[in-house]
Amino acid sequence: MGEVEPTDYTETLDALKRRVNAARFTLQRRANAELVALYWHIGDTIITKQQASAWGAGVVARLANDLQAEFPTMRGFSRSNLFSMRAFAAAWPERNGIVRQPVGQLPWTHIVQLLEKLDDQELREWYAGKDVQHAWSRAVLVHQIRTRLHDRDAAAPSNFAAALTRSDSDLAQQLATDPYTTGFLGVGADITEREFEDRLTRRIVDTLREMGTGFAFIGRQHHIEVDGDDYYIDLLFFHVEQLRYVVFELKTRKLDPRDAGQLGFSVALVDDRVRLPDRHAPTVGILLVAENNETFFRYSLAGTSHPMAVSRYELSAAEQAALPTEDTLARLAAEVAETTTER
Repeated sequence: MGEVEPTDYTETLDALKRRVNAARFTLQRRANAELVALYWHIGDTIITKQQASAWGAGVVARLANDLQAEFPTMRGFSRSNLFSMRAFAAAWPERNGIVRQPVGQLPWTHIVQLLEKLDDQELREWYAGKDVQHAWSRAVLVHQIRTRLHDRDAAAPSNFAAALTRSDSDLAQQLATDPYTTGFLGVGADITEREFEDRLTRRIVDTLREMGTGFAFIGRQHHIEVDGDDYYIDLLFFHVEQLRYVVFELKTRKLDPRDAGQLGFSVALVDDRVRLPDRHAPTVGILLVAENNETFFRYSLAGTSHPMAVSRYELSAAEQAALPTEDTLARLAAEVAETTTER
């Protein structure tokens, strides 16, 4: 007769697995902190020797070769990496500073990007803080630096303060970047429905990267039935950290006061038919436009009770010329509606 499994075995196993994973994460963080501290020390030593003994580039190259020979299983002692260590120690001259600041929690490859792509020390520290806060990958960090997130972060005009509670308003404002850089889409004027959907699918990773951490793509032309009529939400996302739906509307023509009403209707619809009130924060809408209009915001957006923001998107000159015309967009929208109805 086999041994009877204890009733609390599964619960105990799950608790131990969580403890093991937590320990592994702690060890990884400690190992990374020790590596960053080591690289800072090497860089600081090079600076000290260069100042006291006139070490030149040739001596640093020799040091790199000797360290690689002594520690063949360790990567990171190349000549270029030693110069990065020197730049690191020069940018953060106090060792205690890197221990107490976000940069001390970053992987070395992220620190190198901060050093190579930014000259302003305040910006380096700003991006280091954002990197730690959102747990960016290196590719996301590079993208955010290249597209100057510090000029765009939480800058979109909105009515969140009036439409939401103060604490929720502050959170929602973090979702609306201004402007978004969408040049990676490369949309052509004669694109077909199938090509458009294929492009959207293939580039959704880039789209989510531009939008920021926490966004999940729910769908395009998200269907909701309203009193027997079919209604379609253009672009619907869900923010997994704030637990709220985010509706996006794109306008390539001059803004019209009715645009705020259309977006407000979409927000209200998702809020009423999709959102779970006991689990999700209020739905917000973002109107994505080629050019912001202060008058439009003042008279249209500020006058609605639905939480909405207006953000710009930027394309290169060549991509601006390739943007679909209003007629093309209308035709594509009609084709989508017809196809969906047939299904």
